[in-house]
Amino acid sequence: MRMGSGGSSGREERLPSAVEEQLSGGDQMLELSGRHLKVLPAPVCALGTLQKLYISGTGIKELPEEIEGLQELRILALDFNKLEEVPEALCRLPHLTRLYLGSNRLFGLPADFSQLTNLRCLWIESNYLYHFPRVLLQMPGLQSLQMGDNRLRTLPNSLSRMRGLRGLWLYGNRFEEFPKPLLRMTQLHILDLDRNKLAEFPDLSHLQRLKLFSYDHNPVEAPPKVADTVFVVGEGAQEFMEAREERLHRLREQEAEEQEENESEVLQANMKNDEVLDDGEGSYSAMECSADET
Repeated sequence: MRMGSGGSSGREERLPSAVEEQLSGGDQMLELSGRHLKVLPAPVCALGTLQKLYISGTGIKELPEEIEGLQELRILALDFNKLEEVPEALCRLPHLTRLYLGSNRLFGLPADFSQLTNLRCLWIESNYLYHFPRVLLQMPGLQSLQMGDNRLRTLPNSLSRMRGLRGLWLYGNRFEEFPKPLLRMTQLHILDLDRNKLAEFPDLSHLQRLKLFSYDHNPVEAPPKVADTVFVVGEGAQEFMEAREERLHRLREQEAEEQEENESEVLQANMKNDEVLDDGEGSYSAMECSADET
């Protein structure tokens, strides 16, 4: 079976027999990762029922416009290639939920990228992003954003428009000051700022939903102030967490003692009431009074 190139070179390439068998069997997943492909074979783009496509580490430099034909695609892995731009045709995959673009040569994202309204996970680490792609601000449904090892120095003030974001990885960038827009990201569960140039942190204790905060390999001298439920990773974090656990342990013991004292007081009060009710000579209840007596 001969395959068209689907690219600009006009070459035709034959897929390995194992892949041909996979396609002939109607499989909804296609694995091409690690194979040397200069272009994506055009017949792959005609697989209208394909849901998962993995073409990582193949050396591909561009994608054909025909990739728009993968209308049922849910997962697309394009990491470790040589892509210099994301084609607009890729932005017309209506069911795409996970897109992996790490370790390419990208400087940004196209304006049509916001058309991927079902996208929940975007990994675009190890590229050449000098500025946060503002098109992402139009994607409130995005939940996981991996942007480590880029060239970012600032974040947009309107970052809080990404209301669905739960995990944000910003390690290995060029932040010299803690990005203030992060202070308004109260819905975050994971925040990774490893390997930047941060010398201090603001109070982060109001980020009550945060579960993991990583700040390792920054010039900061002390861990940030965070809520007691946050697991922190970085220089001095172990001592910080041990001290916090000891403090919380003492508080739990104190609360247990106070609760035990309160229960003891209630028990003693109940015992005294029982004694009064059992004494038939001098005790009576209001219900036992006659109309004349009252």
